Amino acid sequence: MTASVHWEVDRPEGLDDELVERAVDAALEHGGRSGVRIGVVLVDEPTLTRMHVELFDDPTPTDVISIDLGDDGVVDEHAGADTLDGELYVSLDRAREVAARRGVSLARETSLYVVHGVLHLCGHDDHDDDERAAMRVAEARVMRSLGFADDPSPHEED
Repeated sequence: MTASVHWEVDRPEGLDDELVERAVDAALEHGGRSGVRIGVVLVDEPTLTRMHVELFDDPTPTDVISIDLGDDGVVDEHAGADTLDGELYVSLDRAREVAARRGVSLARETSLYVVHGVLHLCGHDDHDDDERAAMRVAEARVMRSLGFADDPSPHEED
């Protein structure tokens, strides 16, 4: 298994470890990093906002934080079996809010956050327009591979 899932919030109906694990595996495969181990922690908005401040000195709410636990800036598929290569912290509160506003399922929105976070751990970035466009293409491909329809509207305003 390449993902370990931990729920620090109540698990809502329609979301389970298998869905999160599938999203991790699909994004890792797309990013050419199949086999690396990612820990996914689903948290509430205050927890993720506090982490955003502590790690990045940024007080704005966010949806996912990716933490590379490797030495070289990209997760290592050759790390030991008991070693996590990266961690994702996902705000389930934010996923609920944005899913309702955008008219998509919580499962889809949460999967998108997981995919986005894993793609960051695979070396994708979204700091400028070209990188962001490439990230959106990668996200769409991975989400389609998971059986989700294309995004009904851009996320840039969220």
